[in-house]
Amino acid sequence: MNALLNTNERVAVARLHALLELLPAAIDKRLGPAGITGFEYTLLETLSEAGDHRMRLSAIADKTNASLPRVSRVVTSLERRGLVERAACEADGRATNAVLTPAGADAYRLSRELYADAVRDLVLDGLKTLPGDGVAGLSDLSYAILTSLDPARGGTASTESCAADPAQGTAQVCAADPAQDTAQVCAADPAQDTAQV
Repeated sequence: MNALLNTNERVAVARLHALLELLPAAIDKRLGPAGITGFEYTLLETLSEAGDHRMRLSAIADKTNASLPRVSRVVTSLERRGLVERAACEADGRATNAVLTPAGADAYRLSRELYADAVRDLVLDGLKTLPGDGVAGLSDLSYAILTSLDPARGGTASTESCAADPAQGTAQVCAADPAQDTAQVCAADPAQDTAQV
């Protein structure tokens, strides 16, 4: 039988849960003036960076780490607003492509600054309080977790790219130490009242 999580492990996981709950909603709120959500922004960005601004729905799902049904629902929503169109995939008649429309390209361009400001304010600025390069630390930590979640890698740390990593073009060592020895207080921190050693 495996041992239960110790206090530090429970605190770390509780903080991760809080982050996963709060961050998407906060980014969605900041993108509100552009009329899109954070995931819609990610999908528009993915299409904007794709050749011919088109991509198979299954490839979008792979790139964004979303399920195919979720991608299909979001594409339908964006399609209703004229931001993307569906088109048959010429290479595979069974597959469907999402194609960025001119209105979708405009929406993406207009929302880029809102998104960048949100990410800086909500994530990157907070990393400045950490010793060393907080962005590199976040990248390493995120990559280590992604690698353990990526079934193609079998949960092994590797210098090869991780299929679940949206930044696949960069090879990173998957070593990250999430332990923090500094006491921090944050109203959104589920471990706020927990004394840490």
